[in-house]
Amino acid sequence: MPTINDVARAAGVSPSTVSYVLSGRRPISAQTRARVQAAIAELGFHPHAGARALASSKTNVLALVVPLRVDVNVPVIMQFATAVVTAARTHNHDVLLLTKDEGTSGLERVAHSTMVDALIVMDVEKDDVRIPALRRLKQPTVLIGLPGDPAGIVCVDLDFAAAAAETLRHLAWHGHRKIALVGPSPSVYRRGTSYAERFLAGFTEASAELGLETMTHPCEPGQAGVRECLADIDAELPGVTALVVHNEEALRPLLDQLRSAGRRIPEDISVVAVCPRDVALGMPIPLTSVDIPSHDVGGLAVETVMKLLDGRHTESVRLLPPTLVERESCASPAS
Repeated sequence: MPTINDVARAAGVSPSTVSYVLSGRRPISAQTRARVQAAIAELGFHPHAGARALASSKTNVLALVVPLRVDVNVPVIMQFATAVVTAARTHNHDVLLLTKDEGTSGLERVAHSTMVDALIVMDVEKDDVRIPALRRLKQPTVLIGLPGDPAGIVCVDLDFAAAAAETLRHLAWHGHRKIALVGPSPSVYRRGTSYAERFLAGFTEASAELGLETMTHPCEPGQAGVRECLADIDAELPGVTALVVHNEEALRPLLDQLRSAGRRIPEDISVVAVCPRDVALGMPIPLTSVDIPSHDVGGLAVETVMKLLDGRHTESVRLLPPTLVERESCASPAS
């Protein structure tokens, strides 16, 4: 592999001049810079990442912290990860994916080893134990999520409270008055996961404002969990005419069980999902949904962390407004 000395000989300059062209730390004449860049291209020289980091105090690496817990929907998480990686490449940054649930120890290990320039943290909880440690790090951090106390840290996400209100307004517009929320698994609520709590709060508040008769029920993924959830809903809210499903893994078994019970969608019961667009479109019936904008949120997280690295001003909390897309799973309730 060619070295910096090979580039210097080919360009007729010193190795230090090549280094300055690469780092931009000293002004170099346009003619000399052009000779060095031509030699780099001809030889196929790639500067060593570690040496470049030592020279510039930058690694051009972002950490994406996303603990893959048992109650996490991995395909959805990977949509966010793909969005972060794609956006980071446009800024000439790579992404280090941290998936182990290590609490604060993993964050501090990576930050103190100077492996990354900044961190993007997912799966945020209302009382997240990682937040105090993140506030102490020298590297900037952006959360995809919103803790109970976001002071001193930058957050981006979908506005889940507004998303819940949008689903109820849409169903109320269709004439539904009895509506149940099929929520995430109980463990998601027990952990105080931010997005689930915000959606639940928005659902409860909008229900009261609209004068609806509603109930909420966590749902374990899989056929047994969905069967129990639907049975409880029918027992506690007889005559329910619409479901809001905030649980991607429960969607297909829920649709299967409604069909097996002879409950037609949307003639007998309407369904609004909160999920990525491809999930809503991939169901046996295209679902009306509030789409989870993983591409937009992931891209916004990267753009925000780049602003922080450049010392530019950024909003401390940025929540994207929800977009509800009408498809084929909603209609007025049967008389």
